[in-house]
Amino acid sequence: IMGKRQLGELQPSEFVIAILISNIATLSIEDTDIPLIGAVVPIITLMSAEVILSYITLKSPKMQVLVTGNPVVIIRNGNIDQQNMRNLRFSIEDLMSQLRINGIFDIQDVAWAIVETNGQLTVFPKSDSQPLTQKILSDPKSQSSFPPMVLISDGVLCSNVLKECNLTEKWLEGVLKKEELSEKEIFLMT
Repeated sequence: IMGKRQLGELQPSEFVIAILISNIATLSIEDTDIPLIGAVVPIITLMSAEVILSYITLKSPKMQVLVTGNPVVIIRNGNIDQQNMRNLRFSIEDLMSQLRINGIFDIQDVAWAIVETNGQLTVFPKSDSQPLTQKILSDPKSQSSFPPMVLISDGVLCSNVLKECNLTEKWLEGVLKKEELSEKEIFLMT
């Protein structure tokens, strides 16, 4: 009912709801003096609140940012953004561990490292550190130094991505005009 995600992919609010539901269910199972309805009502209330909050965050980008936050770039072109690391309370040990998990042992091999809203680190290696693929062999110019980033999601412009990629709204308007589209008509643009 609440959606299909694994434990490591849960947002903090979803994780808290899951823990609360398990605690409420455990109380009624352990103590036979507590009527079953005393557990069912709070569980249904918490599930309903989570489903409603998920729906609201799906429809409102501002609410989504408020509830889940934004991904944060902590490495750009091999350079660590120390301020973002401090803001996230992300230590060098955490960073190095996550890089190793992603198969990266040298920070200089990283084009982009992004801490996702669920706390996991996504790493995009520099072009000379990426594995060789058939696509790169057939078209060496296809190799990019930027990971694909969402510009428009469900008809809503992600202005922070425009800034991150040094793009302007005027450039985007030109692209949309050329394709004869509006932002509202686009489900996903990267």
